[in-house]
Amino acid sequence: MESIGFSQLPIASYSQPGHWNDPDMLEIGNGGMTADEYRTHISLWSLLAAPLMAGNDLRSMTEETKEILMNTEVIAIDQDSEAKPVKRIAQEGKTEVLVRPLEDNSVAVGLFNRGDQPAEASVRWDSLNLGEVLGGKALQARDLWKHEAVPVTGDRYSATVPVHGVVMLKVSAVSER
Repeated sequence: MESIGFSQLPIASYSQPGHWNDPDMLEIGNGGMTADEYRTHISLWSLLAAPLMAGNDLRSMTEETKEILMNTEVIAIDQDSEAKPVKRIAQEGKTEVLVRPLEDNSVAVGLFNRGDQPAEASVRWDSLNLGEVLGGKALQARDLWKHEAVPVTGDRYSATVPVHGVVMLKVSAVSER
């Protein structure tokens, strides 16, 4: 999954509405990977705007598998109507930061840990190219796996990413009250 998914990055720019790069079906629930690896799998495919075809036996899914495959917030990233390509904006050691602009002027951010130990990964807010939509607005961010807001303080967001795991965010500009 890792080698197939990350090898799609050099051709991600060819993805557009009606034309999809296809790194193959999802293996979530078939065994051989951890829950963190399964979340990495669907997060990466969603950032790639790849077809999300479940390759497991739908009749015998565990609750954990259902929660991963049916995460509507992550699926919404995959199904974004603009299908803008994902880009790698940072890579340090075994961590990578991927960003995909979305139709509503927000961005999806994936902090990936490809290493065998938990790792700190971060994204600078100013690297998300949201300046043109900010204009007197504040940033808000949401963790799409925890289904909760994350603090937008300082100049970056940092998280400890589990082994072979991901932290996936949606970051947008909102009117200040």
